[in-house]
Amino acid sequence: MEQRAVNRLIPGYRLGLSITLTGLSLIVVIPFCSLLISGIQMGWQPFIHTITDSRVVASYLVSLKGAFSAALINVILGLVLAWVLTFYEFPGKKLLDALLDLPFALPTAVAGIALAFLFSTKGWLGQFAAQFNLKIAYTFSGIVIAMVFVTIPFVVREVQPVLAQLDETYQEAALTLGAKPNLIFRKVIFPEILPALIAGFGLAFARSIGEYGSIIFIAGNQPFKTEITPLTIMFKLEAHDYNGATAIACVMLLFSFVFIYVIHSLQRHFENKRLGKK
Repeated sequence: MEQRAVNRLIPGYRLGLSITLTGLSLIVVIPFCSLLISGIQMGWQPFIHTITDSRVVASYLVSLKGAFSAALINVILGLVLAWVLTFYEFPGKKLLDALLDLPFALPTAVAGIALAFLFSTKGWLGQFAAQFNLKIAYTFSGIVIAMVFVTIPFVVREVQPVLAQLDETYQEAALTLGAKPNLIFRKVIFPEILPALIAGFGLAFARSIGEYGSIIFIAGNQPFKTEITPLTIMFKLEAHDYNGATAIACVMLLFSFVFIYVIHSLQRHFENKRLGKK
């Protein structure tokens, strides 16, 4: 009853809701539904044959393993960067803060070319790694590095505002009672930022499995080794196999939706737990 009263008091509720539903339907729901319908129309047996092809399945594994590795790295690295940018003052802080948003604005193809040159055997970092018999460009490691580069801002921008709004009273109380810094972090700070870390992980993972431009230049695109699913879809389109490309796209769409739903559920669970709700 109280919620309904609030809704009536908000001006433009019905109009705003109508615009929201219409815009969401036109931009998100209808395109996704058309993709699913197109995939179903090709027939069940051809659909299963296409999505379970050994080369396609291998591309799923490359994309998923790379996305998981990149998201996990970004959770750790993003937390450190957000912590430093929030609690410390140092020369060049504003410049570093601005540079973190560069992957959002930079064309992914430009990032891919830069990373491929940097980590190739003739590049600055590639030459250094070669001294230790390490090859980065045109390997799975190159894929992970490209995904990390593209998705690092997601974690930082999710965690940074939460760190900035932390109530220092509880930290000071724990310190007064003799708690060590690592215990304060685990028991006081970490539960507060956990929902943001989960959200950042989810965004980084979802963005990574759909990444294309920054990866194709550094991956080497070797079937069964460094070929990602978006590249497989492009190969199908170039061969005018539109049904095959649609079928693979449907699989990635369904997987992404399920993953995002699970991540949002986990985020709400830990947020409610933090607030003491059931």
